[in-house]
Amino acid sequence: MEQYTVEQAAALLGLHVKTVRSYVRDGRLPAVRVGKRYRIAKDDLAAFAGLPVGVPVAPRRAEVSSIVQIDGVTRGDMDRISTMVLGSLAGRPHGLRVEFAYDEERAHLKVIVLGGLEESAQVLRIVDALARA
Repeated sequence: MEQYTVEQAAALLGLHVKTVRSYVRDGRLPAVRVGKRYRIAKDDLAAFAGLPVGVPVAPRRAEVSSIVQIDGVTRGDMDRISTMVLGSLAGRPHGLRVEFAYDEERAHLKVIVLGGLEESAQVLRIVDALARA
């Protein structure tokens, strides 16, 4: 029988760990105590989530798509910004896409960011810092 820790159950349900612990302590979510930790049966978690028993519970994932337009950008600025942003992504987990579209005639750069919320937020902070420089 597959079992989850409170942390795993929280991730699968998209809830905070303290919330899941509270549900377990209140008896709303059945769990077995093993040592100092709780274990939640897969079927109990599915029933708690309102899913038919036996249906896998998929973790929640939120994604964002953003387009940032920076006006007054020269070709040199565009090269510097794109190089710095892409360099900051080196070695990071995949699942994040960043693309650049530069319109030299209008002197504006568009930065397109697609991916997870936190990863995208980090890229947007970098773009903000570079756009201000």
